Amino acid sequence: MSKTALIVIDIQNDYFPGGDWPLTGVEPAAKNAARLIGKAREAGDLVVHIRHEFPTDDAPFFRPGTEGAAIHDSVRPAEGEHVVLKHRINSYRDTDLKAHLDEHGVDRVVICGNMSHMCVDAATRASADFGYDVTVIHDACASRPLEFGGMTVPAEQAHAAFMSALGFAYARMMSTDDYVAA
Repeated sequence: MSKTALIVIDIQNDYFPGGDWPLTGVEPAAKNAARLIGKAREAGDLVVHIRHEFPTDDAPFFRPGTEGAAIHDSVRPAEGEHVVLKHRINSYRDTDLKAHLDEHGVDRVVICGNMSHMCVDAATRASADFGYDVTVIHDACASRPLEFGGMTVPAEQAHAAFMSALGFAYARMMSTDDYVAA
């Protein structure tokens, strides 16, 4: 029997309006993540929250001990839900995430959160590399505009490009509505 874990990545205050690093579409993405959390709790799936904190106070966001680094109230962990504190982009690197999933017999992960082009991308690829069956809930993730070679890529296009790449070879892509209905 398959054991599923919902991995909720970096839905933290600094990514919301008024925070130090606001994302495009973060509020509807967080509402969708909250729906996913509700479904996972109902189904008895493991829910794991990832919280990013940079190791130094001179970081542009997620500074240690700040309200900006706290998990947003919309996806607050329930008592007993594991929170992984990470200091790097990849949620597995130098954390207990893989050990926690393996301890609970997880073989399928569902991923949502922030940012599509960084931490969601890294965790999705690492999950697939570790052999987990991976689903990304694309409308429960958010991004921001990116710059490269003097060109600005709008957040919606950055998000779409990363979801497309992940969906090509690393994960099944689903909307919140489709996942909740399944």
